[in-house]
Amino acid sequence: MVVTVRSLGLSGISGYEVSVECFLSGGLPAFDVVGLPDAAVREARDRVRAAIKNCGAKFPVSRITVNLAPARLRKEGTLYDLPILLGLLTASEELKPLPENAAFLGELSLGGTLRPVTGVLPMALYAARSGTRELYVPEANAAEATLAEELTVYGVHDVAQLVRHLRGEEPMTPAPPWQPTQRDLHLPDMADVMGQENVKRALEIAAAGGHNVLLIGSPGSGKSMLARRLPSILPDMTHAESMETTEIYSVAGLTEAHSPLITHRPFRSPHHTASPVSLSGGGTVPRPGEISLAHNGILFLDELPEFDKSALETLRQPLEDGVVTITRAAGSLTLPSRFMLVCAMNPCRCGWYGHPSGRCTCSESQVESYMRRISGPLLDRIDMHIEVPSVAYDAMRRRTKPEDSAAIRQRVNEAREIQKARFAGTDVSCNAYMTPAMIGQFCQLDEAGERLMQSAFDRMGLTGRSHDRILRMARTIADLEGSENILPQHLAEAIQYRSNNILK
Repeated sequence: MVVTVRSLGLSGISGYEVSVECFLSGGLPAFDVVGLPDAAVREARDRVRAAIKNCGAKFPVSRITVNLAPARLRKEGTLYDLPILLGLLTASEELKPLPENAAFLGELSLGGTLRPVTGVLPMALYAARSGTRELYVPEANAAEATLAEELTVYGVHDVAQLVRHLRGEEPMTPAPPWQPTQRDLHLPDMADVMGQENVKRALEIAAAGGHNVLLIGSPGSGKSMLARRLPSILPDMTHAESMETTEIYSVAGLTEAHSPLITHRPFRSPHHTASPVSLSGGGTVPRPGEISLAHNGILFLDELPEFDKSALETLRQPLEDGVVTITRAAGSLTLPSRFMLVCAMNPCRCGWYGHPSGRCTCSESQVESYMRRISGPLLDRIDMHIEVPSVAYDAMRRRTKPEDSAAIRQRVNEAREIQKARFAGTDVSCNAYMTPAMIGQFCQLDEAGERLMQSAFDRMGLTGRSHDRILRMARTIADLEGSENILPQHLAEAIQYRSNNILK
């Protein structure tokens, strides 16, 4: 007798259906799992055997063959423990036939309790789209699975509980849909930063339009401090953005059982020893890297020139396309990666080049060598090059409290609302992602603006990419001012963010 149990699998961050086929036949007792399983799936034999015995059921003494279809896709992880157990109990007539519109997944302990697994949200979303109406998951994953609409989710504590439910002896109560609660993350506030009003203005523009930023300054000028306060002024996430980000974090195993939905924009800050694979993602079985974990949020690279050059070059394609494609022997995987790149660096190796104290010990050739660690194509993809000067003594002894993050964030949200209305019905969410056609439509310049843009283009030796990024920034500045048109003063401010002398 062949029994088929519906389950689910992951390919990258997308779910797909897996049919767990269990067959009991005569012959010497054996337990084989086929269908391209990895080591964790093959080890399910021992966990299933112990769990069946410890929940009071009888383990079938026969030749057991379990096939995980489709066999062409590699199955990995421990989520197939539960469907294999149910298939064996059904095949040995310990259970009645399972509901046809139900899917099961979960890892078993030897005592029969269910442990949480990763990637539940993308699998639940696929299950809802494919017509599954009931989903049985470990109790700790139930809240996350309820984020998929039109799906009845049951959180299972142990096998004995599920067996009683399937036999009709003690029906389980479906998990209630998870509702977000107000969470105060106590993000660092911009009011903590003394002075640096020009840099705060630049970060406000970056947050409003989703622009990439490079902060350049001597040690102690506040580059890292400012960057770590940028999340406090980022615009609110839409529900679609929260779901996209949560899917990635679910696959990476970074969601929380009590609060599964990511409602605040991510802030990822890898160390400068990070490898290309840790940034882009990959491995023997491709997994999301830092640039995907920063999707809809910020990727902060402190001490930018200290990163391995090959690691930095992996950022070029994702910055342009908003996705990263990873190709390995196990297959090809495309992951979303729309993020704000925020970088910080010193102007030279000793850090004091251009400082008023004159303490820099680097020669001009050493300064140029240090700057050459960052390729021109990567710098060209960073919209704003901001010099962070040393803080003056008067600013350190301030008597008035600077503007806090809440006030700045309100202006940022207002600018984003303008952009949402402008790009309604498209995949573009903010000015930084405008296509060339959109730039031509929404970034028209008057005669004075055209003269200013042409002068800057010739004088600064701008590339076509730089030209478009300046226009995107000017559009954001106009949105912050509530202006329908880009005025010359908006364009002039945008140009100054590309004219840092240190990078020449």
